[in-house]
Amino acid sequence: MQREVTMVWNRCLQVIREIVPEQSFNTWFEPIIPLRLQGNVLTIQVPSQFFYEWLEENFVHALRRALDASIGRDGQLEYSIIVDQGNERNRPLAVQMPTTKSPQNAKPDNVNPDILRSPFQLKNLDSMDLDSYLNPTYAFDNYVEGDCNRLARSAGFAVAQRPGVTAFNPLMIYGGVGLGKTHLVQAIGNYIKNNYGDKFVLYVTSEKFTNQFLNAIKTDTLRDFTQFYMQVDVLVIDDVQFLQKKEKTQEIFFHIFNHLHQSGKQIILTSDRAPRNLDGLEDRLLSRFKWGLTADLQTPDLETRIAIMQKKLQAEGVYIDDNVIEYLAHSINTNVRELEGVIVSLMAQASLTRREIDLDLAKQTLRNIVVDSDKEVTIDTVQEMVAEFFNVTVADLKAKSRKRELVYPRQVAMYIAKEKTDLSLKSIGYHFGGRDHSTVIHAIQTINDLMTEKPETRDAVTKLRGYFK
Repeated sequence: MQREVTMVWNRCLQVIREIVPEQSFNTWFEPIIPLRLQGNVLTIQVPSQFFYEWLEENFVHALRRALDASIGRDGQLEYSIIVDQGNERNRPLAVQMPTTKSPQNAKPDNVNPDILRSPFQLKNLDSMDLDSYLNPTYAFDNYVEGDCNRLARSAGFAVAQRPGVTAFNPLMIYGGVGLGKTHLVQAIGNYIKNNYGDKFVLYVTSEKFTNQFLNAIKTDTLRDFTQFYMQVDVLVIDDVQFLQKKEKTQEIFFHIFNHLHQSGKQIILTSDRAPRNLDGLEDRLLSRFKWGLTADLQTPDLETRIAIMQKKLQAEGVYIDDNVIEYLAHSINTNVRELEGVIVSLMAQASLTRREIDLDLAKQTLRNIVVDSDKEVTIDTVQEMVAEFFNVTVADLKAKSRKRELVYPRQVAMYIAKEKTDLSLKSIGYHFGGRDHSTVIHAIQTINDLMTEKPETRDAVTKLRGYFK
């Protein structure tokens, strides 16, 4: 019996691994233990109530598809939640919980865009309740505004209030990975959907649009495909850079774009780069992208990063000390997605290990994520390596002492941190006892000069650089 349930769960994991990102899979599915299989009901054991709730909120459709593949459409899922770890004398206490999100009734269509029924098969928008493929959790209320995104957010809200009427048509949002492009454009779509019941909003990735177009050619339904898209009131195309070098797809999109624009329909686009850098797109298409407003999203500054984490934690009902939030904000300055990923990992670690979220757990979690994502180095590893090299402690590097034997290693550590991490001068100063950014500038300049004048400094820096390759 145990062998059978293990085999079924392993088949589930094979399906889930193809759907969810590797980090999410490692965090949320590897700790699960398959308990039993009774008829078509699979019971899995999860380590906490929080763990169960997170699976229900975020992965119910992945679980549904896994059950379809391993048990069949009538497969059902039940959780066994450990609420007390027990001890040597008392066994762990667990409670049984049937899934509340009802994955046995959930549609697998929500899992993988490739298996979605193409919308062009639906002839008449007015006669059917169509899915906009918007994520309802993306809203303006939980989109944190800062200097990095103020123009894009303001333009997006203006479009949401008056779709197809403002001069921002098309509205094109561009920026690097994880800066909130998808969140913003889906927030626009959700606002319109909730406030303009007569307008049909459709969110689609450029990859899915391309696949639907190719399928329409194969099945001789190109006219239906075109007709459907020309009826959409608000069209959101995510990641238009993937239309590059797809000449036929660009041609059909060009005609759809023209029709929608001339009909006063709203078009919203995202890209990972500015229109002028989109090589492989036709000039006539690029020129139309510039008809409205093009707004960029930049890397969030320190204050915005803190606000993003506070907003995320508030939404999850989790309290973390301000010093932990500040540490994370200073340590991660790449993108919003990585910030949120660290928070999720922190909550998972705290839940699994039954620990409070403190500075030590934050450092441990951050170090694991950095290793997992193949990042080169963190400020903590710089401090640890330099401290060991000069036979001092990390506390010495952060201390207020002005002793020569401590000032020099501290300056070297600041120099290496600036060279090997993406942290700002302000953030580097924060990690060295809250020093001002001018102190960091002075340290970097001092080591630069000493490397020119003193071979021993040049040799020390060269050796330390070698540790971080």
